[in-house]
Amino acid sequence: MAFIGPLVAPYGYSDQNLSERLQPPSREHIIGTDQFGRDVFSRVLVGSRDIYLTAGSGALLAVLIGLAIGLIAGYFGGLVDEILMRLIDVLLAIPPLLLAMIVLFSLGSSRLNVVIVVGFLYIPMVSRVVRSVVLDLKTRQFVEAAKLRGETSLYIMFREILPSVLPPLAVEASMRFSYAIFLVASLGFLGLGVQPPSPDWGLMVGEARNFFSQAMWALFGPAGAVVILVVSVGFMSDGLRRMLLPGGVSE
Repeated sequence: MAFIGPLVAPYGYSDQNLSERLQPPSREHIIGTDQFGRDVFSRVLVGSRDIYLTAGSGALLAVLIGLAIGLIAGYFGGLVDEILMRLIDVLLAIPPLLLAMIVLFSLGSSRLNVVIVVGFLYIPMVSRVVRSVVLDLKTRQFVEAAKLRGETSLYIMFREILPSVLPPLAVEASMRFSYAIFLVASLGFLGLGVQPPSPDWGLMVGEARNFFSQAMWALFGPAGAVVILVVSVGFMSDGLRRMLLPGGVSE
């Protein structure tokens, strides 16, 4: 739906028809309409692209930067590791949602700022996972052999160590994506994410809560979509863990 949602949506996500506001589910409107007469089903379909792009881009940003920090800290160790990990500990000590709210209040609400905030918040988790793997790998014989051949640190990190880091990194990335969906939806619900008339699922829930007694379907539509997506990503993450990390299934 993220790819074809806008093509198959029966109505435009911003099309208003005040004469049909707060209509219950029917043949014309599968999930009913909202307070502006907009088709909820069409907005959920189109909003799937927004949630994928925003949460996915934020998770990707966290994975790329966290991977670089984890590789450097784990490989070089010593003072470099100590400084980087203490900075990471500072970020981990601040509640993610609170930090996101502070940053967005300062920078303003936009899709780009939400992506930056999501990426910034999940860098510490990714970097700690990568670092723990690198600390184990850098003592292996194939790394020692590369050092004896006179290979550079960059070569060893990216050609010798990185391929073995990718399986746990893929599992961690899928988990971060799941958490990013919740965070993006929460920010939208609080009015700190993308702004109206965007069909952001969190924003739709926030707008519909004031009309819950009159049109509960306007809230259940986007909320149900969030639940389905998060549960699906959770199954995907569990499948990746079983396939890529068979020894860690019981953790």
